[in-house]
Amino acid sequence: MGRKLLLEKAHVEGIRHYDVYRREGGYRSVEKVLKTMSPEAVVEEVKKSGLRGRGGAGFPTGMKWSFLAKPEGVPRYLVVNADESEPGTFKDRYLMEFIPHLLIEGMICASYALGSNRSYIYIRGEYWWVKEILEVAVQEARNAGFLGKNILGSGFDCDIFVQPGAGAYICGEETALIESLEGKRGNPRIKPPFPAVKGLWGCPTVVNNVESIAAVVPIVNEGGEEYAKLGTGKSTGTKLISACGNINKPGVYEIEMNISVEEFIYSDEYCGGIANGKKLKACIPGGSSVPILPANLLLKTAKGETRMMTYESLSDGGFATGTMMGSGGFIVMDEDQCVVKHTYTLARFYRHESCGQCSPCREGTGWMEKILLKIDQGKGSMSDIDLLWDIQRKIEGNTICPLGDAAAWPVAAAIRHFRDEFEWHVTNPSEALVRNYGLANYAKPLEIAAPTA
Repeated sequence: MGRKLLLEKAHVEGIRHYDVYRREGGYRSVEKVLKTMSPEAVVEEVKKSGLRGRGGAGFPTGMKWSFLAKPEGVPRYLVVNADESEPGTFKDRYLMEFIPHLLIEGMICASYALGSNRSYIYIRGEYWWVKEILEVAVQEARNAGFLGKNILGSGFDCDIFVQPGAGAYICGEETALIESLEGKRGNPRIKPPFPAVKGLWGCPTVVNNVESIAAVVPIVNEGGEEYAKLGTGKSTGTKLISACGNINKPGVYEIEMNISVEEFIYSDEYCGGIANGKKLKACIPGGSSVPILPANLLLKTAKGETRMMTYESLSDGGFATGTMMGSGGFIVMDEDQCVVKHTYTLARFYRHESCGQCSPCREGTGWMEKILLKIDQGKGSMSDIDLLWDIQRKIEGNTICPLGDAAAWPVAAAIRHFRDEFEWHVTNPSEALVRNYGLANYAKPLEIAAPTA
């Protein structure tokens, strides 16, 4: 059984409140950094740990911190991205709901390392009850002397504020989040300048995911090198996975990144296998924006190697035969699921969430939604499949922020691996309305050529 660094104490009775959290060893890392470490030493430990951003991009956290500009007399800010609007992802909610002081403790350590005296948790509006839990926890930490002026007599001042958004997916993008936090419409900014130079209110800013900041606590307590011993390769430490779909045991799991995808899906310790004795058809392993993989490419790479639950292994083969760890939103589909319908559902979501700033995304997401609905309703043609492929190619890489890519990748992967299912919907329209395609050729996706033109 793998080690638990974040969720080990999550279900201790009363852990949501300061007294119990403190009794269980909470805030030791704050005492350690404020009494024995310099800000630079904290950054160095995070670098040594190999911690990668847990929000989706997987960028090295310590390196991101080291990019922060430090002009004299200008405030710096830490912003925690708790927007978590990626379909299939709910691990940050779980962490904040059950053990909120872990996030606050991590924020104090990170704020000290970055020189931030005012830090913010930007939380999605639909998490209102979680916002209230966080606000209680922040006040408890303040009352206990871990927030406010001159914390533990160190001379370091820090306060934390919880700010809800209006529930926009686009505000998960760091510059759109900053715009929203400033009270403006959540439209992404053109970069450069990057937030590390000019972020919140024009000041140097670091934006990190909830899980990334919570992981700072065990890194400080145990040391970066100890943390790096968990996992494998460049996938160090533990990762929270939101597992859902057609599995026996949906939920949030903390894994060491040294287990196989097959073990994660089928072992009793984790997902417990496919529900109702069905067969595995496909999986979206990193939240709705990452490419879907058919069962055979999910469990084995194209080279025939065992696919592992790591950043490197999941991306092995690029988008042709691989996918991404992403945010860890692990969506499992059984043989009765319709890839065309699910792709339409995702396209509808991305069309709705597009901010409309960039025309390829604004127009392209709408076109893809309409074409996918047409195919799903039995009114499509073969040329529609090629048109879909062409539209997603013209969106990807042509927008200010990654929402365009997030909308294009699911469509591209669905056609790449399940083109036969799309064609079946076109050639058997009346049958497609009353039954699903099933497994059929899912085991031979590499032999189904996607159009190249």
